[in-house]
Amino acid sequence: MIDASTQDAAQRVMARCDALAEISETPGQLTRVYLSAEHLQANRLVGEWMTSAGMHSWVDSVGNVCGRYEGLDSTAPALLLGSHLDSVRNAGRYDGPLGVLTAIEVVAHLHQNGIRLPMSIEVVGFADEEGTRFGVTLLGSRGLTGTWPEEWLQRTDAQGISLASAMLHAGLDPLNILQSRRAPNAFCAYLECHIEQGPCLQAADVPLGVVTAINGARRLNCRFTGQAGHAGTVPMGQRQDALTAAAEWTLAIESITTARGCDLVATVGHIEVPAGAVNVIPGLVNLSLDVRGPRDELLNALLEALLEKAQQIAAHRGLTFDAEQFYSINATACDPDLQQRLVHSVTPLQGQPMLLPSGAGHDAIAIADCWPVGMLFVRCKDGISHHPLESVTVSDVAMATQAYINTVLNFAYVHPASRQ
Repeated sequence: MIDASTQDAAQRVMARCDALAEISETPGQLTRVYLSAEHLQANRLVGEWMTSAGMHSWVDSVGNVCGRYEGLDSTAPALLLGSHLDSVRNAGRYDGPLGVLTAIEVVAHLHQNGIRLPMSIEVVGFADEEGTRFGVTLLGSRGLTGTWPEEWLQRTDAQGISLASAMLHAGLDPLNILQSRRAPNAFCAYLECHIEQGPCLQAADVPLGVVTAINGARRLNCRFTGQAGHAGTVPMGQRQDALTAAAEWTLAIESITTARGCDLVATVGHIEVPAGAVNVIPGLVNLSLDVRGPRDELLNALLEALLEKAQQIAAHRGLTFDAEQFYSINATACDPDLQQRLVHSVTPLQGQPMLLPSGAGHDAIAIADCWPVGMLFVRCKDGISHHPLESVTVSDVAMATQAYINTVLNFAYVHPASRQ
């Protein structure tokens, strides 16, 4: 059951999401990017909320805001909770902050009831998950894992400001990045609460879901090359039309991916006909391909099948096809033990929870390099995210907060061994 204190906590989370949404560089929209004045202001406010919940708070060397609630054994690996505080441009207000604020409410519940777990709890508001400003993602969480490539410091934003310069302007020392790195035995596990950013929970009419894996992804730039020609003089049977080949392949991508199931998805999100004109047969088409799935072997097999189909279409039509992969990230499996802990917490509240992969990336991807990760999804209206219409309900947030509290309390009895 959801008691009155949890309902109050959910109302507080919603109000604080609203307060953070007001901290934006664009009036009337929500845009908060790494190391901006707005990011630093949000860190200060979240740090105050951490302190009021009973934590000691600080900002680490890459700009993550952190809080710690001591346990009975301060030397034991701590339980890490959190999400991110940055946003895309013209964002919604719950992607990221909801996870930070529900984590604070978990600690507030413990503090108000005088509960200390065997291990400490740390809450983190990651500085940059989206990569909006400098084009590199998971920047905050990679600070904790110590996997910051040194070349990131030379990256520049749209105004030509380097990441190193932005750090200095924010009062951080780019030479001290590794001070944010945490030891392998610092944490026993990481839990993240996040809006689903998709329609599956709403379609199933359930408020909460337990994440099984974060999808791996492959992104490619592709090209069909045929022969441009006069739209009025070349007979239909003699054309080498690159656009019709691209269209045929796009439909094939949809049908092949759908038939394979297994939570695989594929998208052609960009298509371009260079020098296209109404009276010219397209001789060249550039298009993108984004393929995602929760299991790398199935993802790779799908990609191979799609590229083979493109070659078949090109050969049949007398064209050539080539593709270049420019991005690849492997799937991240959520820890089975943490999945079960979340299932046990959610089931008394809503019945058997939906198990589903995450199609979007999260800080848990980086954290999983060092520690077990688990994720709890909260239903969002119509699956809309990265948009001002992003929406959750107080009742769903209350249920998520209660499930989060129950999961953390469960660590009073048994907790996963830390990875050495």
